Amino acid sequence: MAKETTKTTIEADGLRYRSKAPGSPFAATSSFGAATMSCFLCGKHRPRALLKSRKLLGKSQPVCAPSCKELEEQLNKK
Repeated sequence: MAKETTKTTIEADGLRYRSKAPGSPFAATSSFGAATMSCFLCGKHRPRALLKSRKLLGKSQPVCAPSCKELEEQLNKK
């Protein structure tokens, strides 16, 4: 099964493709607490409220709280 090939054309200004949706999948939010960050361990984007800071490689890094596996199980139950 081959993937469908997407034909794209560059518009006159040269900045956008017609087949590409504009914008970011991570919409800008008005409050800082509602923004998402990626977990340093699993790489999934989570709201900042679901992350905690943990010292890894000499720096504080955002990681899932209490752990990536437990958080995923909690979110899948809902």
